Parts: sequence; C-alpha cells; structure tokens
Amino acid sequence: MSLQKSTRRRLWLGSALLAIGVLSMSMVREASGAPAYANSRQWKDGKFHNAEPMVNDMWDAFKRSFKRDGDGRPSRPLPLIQVDPSLFRTPPTSGLRLTWFGHSSSLLEIDGARFLIDPVWGPRLAPVSWTGPEPWYGPLLAIDSLPPLDAVLISHDHYDHLDRVAIDSLEPRKPRYLVPLGVGARLRGWGVDSERIVELDWWDSVRVAGVEIVSTPARHASGRGLFDRFKTLWMGFALHAPVHNVWYSGDTGPQKAFAEIGERLGPFDLTLVECGQYDRAWPDWHMAPESSLAAHRAVGGKAMVPVHWGRFRLAFHTWNDPVERLFAANADGKSSILVPRPGESLEPATFRTVEWWKGY
Repeated sequence: MSLQKSTRRRLWLGSALLAIGVLSMSMVREASGAPAYANSRQWKDGKFHNAEPMVNDMWDAFKRSFKRDGDGRPSRPLPLIQVDPSLFRTPPTSGLRLTWFGHSSSLLEIDGARFLIDPVWGPRLAPVSWTGPEPWYGPLLAIDSLPPLDAVLISHDHYDHLDRVAIDSLEPRKPRYLVPLGVGARLRGWGVDSERIVELDWWDSVRVAGVEIVSTPARHASGRGLFDRFKTLWMGFALHAPVHNVWYSGDTGPQKAFAEIGERLGPFDLTLVECGQYDRAWPDWHMAPESSLAAHRAVGGKAMVPVHWGRFRLAFHTWNDPVERLFAANADGKSSILVPRPGESLEPATFRTVEWWKGY
C-alpha cells in the first residue's frame, strides 16, 4: 500500500473514532435502563451476553487493516437491477418472494404479508455522513416506492442493519417495528411512536398479518458507539406463515443454537443466512461461508440465499469470496443455493442462479 493510501486510511480511522466517540454517551443514555432487561436470561451485569463466548482479536485486525488483501470491492459496476415498483402489484405466484437490495436488506413477501428486513438506505455506515464505509451502489428502490408493509424487522443496532436515513424515510408510513430488546429506545429517540414498536427477547413470538414471527438466538454483539457495546440485544427471525416458513439468521457466528432452532421451528422453505464480513480476527462474530452452509442445513433449510455481502466492504476478504466459497462448500449439491443480483426478486421454486459475480 502506498504511503498516501496508508495515510488516508489512518485519517479515516481517526475521524471515524472521533465521530463515534462524540455521539456515544447520548446513545448509552438512550439504550440503557429498560426494566424489561431484568427479565431476560441474556441480561447480566448491565449488558447482554451470548450463550457462548466470542474471540475478538482487534489488535490483529488493526495491524492487517493497513494491508491490501485482494479486491475488496468490484473492479467495475455490478449488474444491478433497479426495482420496478409495479412488480409488487402482482402477488408472487408461489406465495413466497424475496427481493434483495444488497447486504442484509430485503423485502420478503410471504403468503400475503410483506416484511422489510434490516433496511439500509443511507450514504454511510456511520453516525455522520462524512465518514465510514460507503456502499458500492445506491438504493435500488426509493423507500416511498415500496409496497405497503406489515412490519419492519430489525435484527440488531449496528449501522449496516439499523439505518437512521431509512427509519426517517419510513416514518410517513407509520410502520410497525419488530426489534431486539433495547433497540426500541433508539427508535423512540428518533421519533417512532412506542405503540408501533415490539421488542423481543430470544424465543419470543408475535403474530403479524397472519404470520407468527419468532425471535431466534444469535451469537454476535451490538452498539453504535465506543461505550454502548452489548447494551441492546441481537437476534434472527423465524417466520411461520400459513403455507411457507422462512428463517433470517441476522448477524451471527457459529453457534450450537442452530440445531435447536431447527428442532423447534424448522424446517424452512427459505433461509437468509449471513455469509460475509468474516475474518480470523473475529471468527465467532460472523460466519465463514462453510459455517453459513452448515447453519442452513442445521435449521432444516431447503433453499438458501446468502446475505450480508455484495454492497459494503467490512472485512479483509475479496468481495466475492463469500459466494465462491459457499458454492465450493456445496460441491455435493445437497443444498439449493440461490444468489440474486442486487435488486433482483426471486421465488425459490423457479429461480435458477447464474454466476453473475464472475469477472468483477
């Protein structure tokens, strides 16, 4: 890496830490002190805990951040699909359709209900607009062009999943939010009415538009500043509709709970499994592709869509390594892996993957 690039990266890192530090204390006050935490098995000693401990070697990560490790972003523009809002006027033939906006943002249509998952529409993954990771492409559909929503599902409060720009843009619709414990305080601080927020602990359930939605355990973390880590919970979602079942992993490392999720809530017609932003320095925070495939199989998934990749660089691996390794791990062909283009809609029964990520 050139001296100029190294200097730019140090300046970016320093400015990001400064911005996060300035906003951290107000976020701590916003997220703490909810009495319901005392009833959660995950809440102890003033913070939330994973069922299994995690390794996090940030010194190794810091040292390697100054080294270039392959193509961290596509070398040319990706074959994006600008979503046509008229698509949503016609219900999916099968009753199940997913539109992937990149990373973990999706619109799920399931047996007549619609759920927006972890919407990120902002220009940066940071508390301010002048620093932090930038997306490789902008939103593929304007928020005001989304169809009517039955609820917005938020898996945790990291910037690549809980986006202030998206929340503010959604507010004219007055949507209902399903969020982990503690995240409700953040939304209320942004002007969302309390009666539209449902906070969930692991294994809690709520029924929305005829769909039973169950919060599932994850092995991860939370926080939007330097001093509020683990002050809100993190989770995935299982959706049981009249005909179809879908599971979204949220952000998670490998965990024993996958087997329990499968036993209690599976099988699933479709899984949306985190598959990206992994590294040896944080092996328990995010899953490598081989672990993502194992999680899909453990919960009893039929078809799998890898998410948490394809729009941001948040780790050191090459940008398309997640799907390359995922398909290599599935060399036996036992699992159906579906990889839409950013902005593409799919129905699992009829979708066929084209390796569109080659050559970028």
